[in-house]
Amino acid sequence: MDRSIAPPSNSSPRSPVRVRLLALVASIAAVLGIGQSWAQDFAFGWDPRSGDAWVDTWLSDVNRYGNRYREPFVDEMVRNYGAPRELVSELLATRRWAPGDVYYACAIAQVLGRPCRYVVDEWERSHGEGWGAVAQRLGLKPGSPEFHRLKRGFVPTYDRWGRPIAIDAELRRDFPNRPTVKSKRPLPPQAHEAGKAKAKGQGKGHAKGKGKD
Repeated sequence: MDRSIAPPSNSSPRSPVRVRLLALVASIAAVLGIGQSWAQDFAFGWDPRSGDAWVDTWLSDVNRYGNRYREPFVDEMVRNYGAPRELVSELLATRRWAPGDVYYACAIAQVLGRPCRYVVDEWERSHGEGWGAVAQRLGLKPGSPEFHRLKRGFVPTYDRWGRPIAIDAELRRDFPNRPTVKSKRPLPPQAHEAGKAKAKGQGKGHAKGKGKD
């Protein structure tokens, strides 16, 4: 093939500035996990709309973890959220749920003292409303003690996964020695790498040191 053939006359080569800009956008997307193909494969897409920016951020990170480390994710749902293993496996593999939706359904169910399947059925009926509306209808209102318990539950789960997590101002009293997130963005890969040493040895029976995507 002759690689020296000039482009058609109606096209123009990219300027160096445009090339650098495109490279920068691609790098930012890679760090934040934006545009990953798995998001398009979920049965309900991915739009949690929990009503809490911190929750939405870390549910997206749960997606990354659950897709890459499926067995430890399923183990967490079964051992610590009381979800039937066959249900979790079915939701992920057959019904193509996002791991973040699986986690949040089972976490809500635990706070409510209901079976995970109860919240799963509610989400399948009403997912178009977003998690915020569904959770409120089930009795979990933003700012309530129950919603606070729901948010707080992310932290021990991440500890068992050996995966770092940054808290928001609302959780600072519960976890005063944790790093605090000041934006809606998840931690960059460098932060995950830094947390691996601290997480080593935690989460027996789970994936260890798997903080980096």
